[in-house]
Amino acid sequence: MSTSDPRPIRIGNAEREAAVRALGDHYAQGRLDQDEYEERVTAAYAARTSGDLAPLFEDLPGGDEQPTTVLPAPPAVAAPFSPAARHPHDLAAPYGRDPATGAPYSDRYKVAAGVMQLLLPFGIGRFYTGHTGIAVAQLVLSFAGIGLLWAFIDGIVILAGRPTDRHGRPLRP
Repeated sequence: MSTSDPRPIRIGNAEREAAVRALGDHYAQGRLDQDEYEERVTAAYAARTSGDLAPLFEDLPGGDEQPTTVLPAPPAVAAPFSPAARHPHDLAAPYGRDPATGAPYSDRYKVAAGVMQLLLPFGIGRFYTGHTGIAVAQLVLSFAGIGLLWAFIDGIVILAGRPTDRHGRPLRP
């Protein structure tokens, strides 16, 4: 690179969003049709440097000046109570995360498992959570009577505790 060519400056999400807002203004004023607008917005989100944004505005009024509006940094506040609230599109945790541990929630419900254990004390709640070994033991021992008591107490423990599914993920509240 020669000394007359400035080095491209890496941009962040704030600059990309400012460019998209500026393109939206041009679209709203009729300078861009829908296809052109969508094409330029896609390019703006894919931009890595300020030089990548420049061609998007060359043929528009004020095209020689890049949109430099940078969003202010968010105020320093306490984090939301739930990691899922901070990451609503967390693909590793489609059902959210446990606020205490940050572990992804199971697709199974704690209340459903506990109520099944209490109302059908044959290990049904443990079958539901995927703990088939415990469930089969409770089912077999229910014929001797001890399994019914064990399953009933296990239902209370599920409702009062922090139960997990067979993969170790906490059950959803």
